This record gives sequence, C-alpha cells and structure tokens, in this order.
Amino acid sequence: MSFSRGSTLRVHFKHTHETAQAIKGMHIQNATKYLKDVTLKNQYVPFHRYNGRVGRCALAKQSGWTQGRWPNNSAEFLLHMLKSAESNKAPQMRRRTYRAHGRINPYMSSPCHIEMILTEKEQIIPKPEEQGAQKKKSLKRS
Repeated sequence: MSFSRGSTLRVHFKHTHETAQAIKGMHIQNATKYLKDVTLKNQYVPFHRYNGRVGRCALAKQSGWTQGRWPNNSAEFLLHMLKSAESNKAPQMRRRTYRAHGRINPYMSSPCHIEMILTEKEQIIPKPEEQGAQKKKSLKRS
C-alpha cells in the first residue's frame, strides 16, 4: 500500500474530481495509460457530477455517458501523483508573490487537495477440505 498526497495544487477542483473518479479502481498501468490518452485527447473523462455547461463529445459512446471533457492539467497532476505514489514520494509545490517594500506574500488561489491510495489486489485462498477432525491434546502442567 502506498500513499501520495498533494495540497493546494493549482488545478480546478471539479475537473480533478471527475478525472479521479474516472481512474478510481483501475490498475496503475491502466490508469497511467488512460491519463496519457486524456492528455492526447484519445479518450475523454466523463463528467457525472459537475456537468453543468459541459458539452457532449463523440467519444461518449464508449462509456454510455454523453457529457465529457479532456482536462489536460488535472490529468497531468494525477499522472504525476501516480508516479509519486509508485515511488512513495509526495510532491511539494509552493508559490509566492513579491510585494512592495520587500514584502513577500503567499500566492492565494483556490486549493485542491488530493490523496491517492494504491492497494494490491486481494487474492482469495481456497479453504482446505476437512479430513477428520483431529483434536490437539494440550499439556497441563501442575
């Protein structure tokens, strides 16, 4: 199990939410291939929740949903986070703006916090057949 977290990232929250929902439950190789295809506009991200004023696209016939987009910036950030989670290293990004008289302020923007957890697929082990119940004798010491 590996974690990756990014806070105050300069991406749209709604686009990132829809992109993350699209790759949720995918294998890591499939997710990276999907995100690379989104940046190349070969596959689209279906917008289920935040779909106000989102146009329809012809690629929607694949998944049975009509509305979708190609959020390039969100896909690149999630791709970077997937690579980061694979190597267990979280990204660090800070911005600041320089003001008059030598002051420095943090650059304010709408933050987007992402936490990604990768788990291995559980393997089901078959239960062995019982062949005569054998009871173990316990030694009692007095």
